[in-house]
Amino acid sequence: MSVDEMTMIENYIPHRAPMRLIDRLIEADDQHVLVEADVPGEGRFVRDGEMPTWVGIEHMAQAIAAWAGARARRRGQPVRLGLLLGSRKVEMRRATLPAGATLRIHARCELLADNGLGMFECRITLGDEEVASAFVSVFEPEDAMSYLARSS
Repeated sequence: MSVDEMTMIENYIPHRAPMRLIDRLIEADDQHVLVEADVPGEGRFVRDGEMPTWVGIEHMAQAIAAWAGARARRRGQPVRLGLLLGSRKVEMRRATLPAGATLRIHARCELLADNGLGMFECRITLGDEEVASAFVSVFEPEDAMSYLARSS
């Protein structure tokens, strides 16, 4: 796989436009992931050249998806669908993020149970400034589509 293919986020997450909010995988190992997201000039969450920082919860969830996707690929497994369960200790240190900014989203695995439940410590930085942080809970069922069908 070339360097460009290794950083193409579509190789690691199931999300596609318009809900793919992260742009590049920078690094991933067994415990953490670092991805980047470019704040668009227009789109679903952008108003007057600004995106609300609360959208960062989805950035964090997609960073975790990239971590899971990179982990699956290292094991020769397909990328699977996961679910965002919730967040706690959420801190948003500014109200909005400017269009054109590049965000760095960091996620570190704190807990990953055999049943697919996980807890990640996440943070978003803009340059040297930490603009958001949270603990994010996720669930990656063995077969997400069957799980969702049973749950409805």
